[in-house]
Amino acid sequence: MSGVLSEKLKALIALLPDKPGVYQMKDVDDRIIYIGKAKNLKRRVSQYFLRPQSGKVAAMVSHVDHFDFIIVGSDKEAFILEMNMIQTHYPRYNIMLMDDSHYPYIALKRHGDPMLKIARNTKDPNYYYFGPFPASSSASETINLLNKIYPTRKCRHIPNKPCLYYSLGQCLAPCIKPLEKEQADQLYSDIKRFLNGDTADAVNSLRKKMADAAERLDYETAAEYKRSIDALDHIVSRQSVEISSSITDGDVFAFSTRDGYLCLAILTYRRGMLLGKSTHVVTSFLEPEEEAVGLIAQYYQNHELPKMIVGRIKGLKEEIESIYDGVEVVVPEEGRLSDVISIASLNARQGLDAHFLTARLEDDNAALLDELGKLLGIKTPYRIELFDNSHLQGSSPVGAMVCYVNGVPAKKMYRKFNLPEEVAGDDYHSMVHVTTRRYSRLREEGQSYPDLILTDGGLAQVHATKEGLAKAEVDIPVFGLFKNDKHQTSGLVDGEGKTYELDRKSPLFFLLMRMQDEVHRYAITFHKQKRSKAMTRSVFDGIPGLGDKRKEKLVSSYPTIDALLSASVSELSQIVPEESANALYARLHEN
Repeated sequence: MSGVLSEKLKALIALLPDKPGVYQMKDVDDRIIYIGKAKNLKRRVSQYFLRPQSGKVAAMVSHVDHFDFIIVGSDKEAFILEMNMIQTHYPRYNIMLMDDSHYPYIALKRHGDPMLKIARNTKDPNYYYFGPFPASSSASETINLLNKIYPTRKCRHIPNKPCLYYSLGQCLAPCIKPLEKEQADQLYSDIKRFLNGDTADAVNSLRKKMADAAERLDYETAAEYKRSIDALDHIVSRQSVEISSSITDGDVFAFSTRDGYLCLAILTYRRGMLLGKSTHVVTSFLEPEEEAVGLIAQYYQNHELPKMIVGRIKGLKEEIESIYDGVEVVVPEEGRLSDVISIASLNARQGLDAHFLTARLEDDNAALLDELGKLLGIKTPYRIELFDNSHLQGSSPVGAMVCYVNGVPAKKMYRKFNLPEEVAGDDYHSMVHVTTRRYSRLREEGQSYPDLILTDGGLAQVHATKEGLAKAEVDIPVFGLFKNDKHQTSGLVDGEGKTYELDRKSPLFFLLMRMQDEVHRYAITFHKQKRSKAMTRSVFDGIPGLGDKRKEKLVSSYPTIDALLSASVSELSQIVPEESANALYARLHEN
């Protein structure tokens, strides 16, 4: 866009209403390059063009050919629509938090026999949830202890007779005598009390059992109870060290900026404990406070909303409380909470220091993508999809696709493909099959296409991909990563065989290598999972008493060979008849 406002933009600005909504900035090719929300569309959108801009805002505005907008009824509706549209289109200038990791919880089944498991979210209404815990190891340690202290159900599938846990007094054997309601209610009550921090009864019970065992001269059992008491003391003492007197259930936010980058730091407190901290470094596009508030609002799309949010950031309280119900935003000026914000600010500054020390920061992804587009003679490829196939001598063939948006992996857009046996071991027709499926579906569903497709394997794979695109009736630029005579990736090749050499020490080369490594990793991981499941199933063939339903139960309980090898006859007989369990165990361990 030139320095003079075009007639098209003048006409569009005149149509803007004084209402809340979402706007989409588009380039001359009608590609969405930025999506934003506004309490007042006319005031917000017009200021992009009627006020002097600098930095990334000026860069974005220079690419705007026209814009669209959608009017909504409230700020909350605008936020939800904005997030949904960003996660659909992944525009060039929008900043997204790609981290969707979650702290683990302990889940207690609400109905039936009391059972425990680790969960990553709290969405299943069939469970009570306790936590979160700092790490899976902490949650696993606590579950193992609970399963020793209380007679919870351990078997996923009810066996025909009591298992070893019943003999150890760690299960009430619902397989032969269903739990009375009073028993189940008491067990639920005891476990809930323990997980809510009241462990006195559990300690007293263990000490009594230890004393009784010692009195019977059963010193081995007494030692086992002593180990459980020590483990319980360890968990309780560790939690007491981590306890915070000021925040029981809340997140603390602070940010720091430098040279066009913003680092958002998050301290997470649950049950009065500091679970940990995380930092997110992004290129800053908006005013720092506005950028930080937007990232915080976005953060809770994939994370648990606490009772309290603490931060000294302009606009944070108004924005978050208008979007999310039931949360209190505290903006302290002094006191203990202010001190905690100072700690978060220190972590934000250190997050920027660490990021500036990494080689990755030398790679300005936007500039590198521009460089890649110019090298290949195509429009800047803000969204790139890469494919790879994996098999072992033609067995368990799979295809995989990873997606990069603005040079960053967009893992929600990754896809896996099970390949038919007729193309197993045939890399060319495997690629034709995968790309036909992928882009036929995008076309049928009216979804957007990537700006560039990269294949691994040189010219042959480029031709295969183009054949798949032709079948899908889709036209997308395709290039292959080719290797030199030393089997090292050295450049790109197009469908005509023209090569584009890359400087192996350049940031662009390293960006493409990260993409190539990621699609290899994703394909191989998927192939190993599929092959392991296939191997596991084949082990069951010929074992007497193992029909399809019992095989399904075994695969569900032991999805890998390693898991099966670690199972005892007693554990296997909880799922299948004892004769079948003995035969299966013998086959697994015959070598």
